[in-house]
Amino acid sequence: MLPAGEPKFRRRPADRPAEILAAALEVFAERGFHSARLEEVAQRAGVSKGALYLYFETKADLFRAVVADAIVPNLERVHAMVSADVHFDQAVRIGLRMLAAKIISDRRITGVVKLVIAESRNHPELAAIWHETVVEPGIGLMSGLIAEAQKRGEVRAGDPRLFAFGIMGPMVLSMVWRETFEPVGAQPIDVVALAEQHLDTVLTGMRP
Repeated sequence: MLPAGEPKFRRRPADRPAEILAAALEVFAERGFHSARLEEVAQRAGVSKGALYLYFETKADLFRAVVADAIVPNLERVHAMVSADVHFDQAVRIGLRMLAAKIISDRRITGVVKLVIAESRNHPELAAIWHETVVEPGIGLMSGLIAEAQKRGEVRAGDPRLFAFGIMGPMVLSMVWRETFEPVGAQPIDVVALAEQHLDTVLTGMRP
């Protein structure tokens, strides 16, 4: 048996990166990027600050890894589900329902979205990381689905990228609402109901 108080990272070295990223997601969501301290991340992960630096040289490197670990797998799951041979309407409903469920189930994700919006002017690297890792892949996935649906005659003529922005807009607004206005007493949004009602409206307008 290891001595009491031995650091977690020595007990389970293979788990070190996962524990650091989980702790960093919490700290970024709670503190924001500027106020987040690597010492607190290390403490929550049960590792020394020196061990943390073995994996991530800067706070921006850590943020990039957090986004890749916490957000990208959700995009990949959506991609796998909507890439099946299904009608466009069904594919979009599957994808948006999954996104709505994630917004509801994990407040840390919406906290990171708020972080990017609030701090990207002073830390443009955050916007660059989010754009490269989340925004472009997500819009690209949706635009591709729309372009293919247009070829099959399921969607009317129009710019696929602008259609994609129109579909995703309310989900982005719901995340901003939950993080900015609900904490000061605004009426909560039913994100799933929002997604369903929005899709009923926008998909009807996109049909030929």
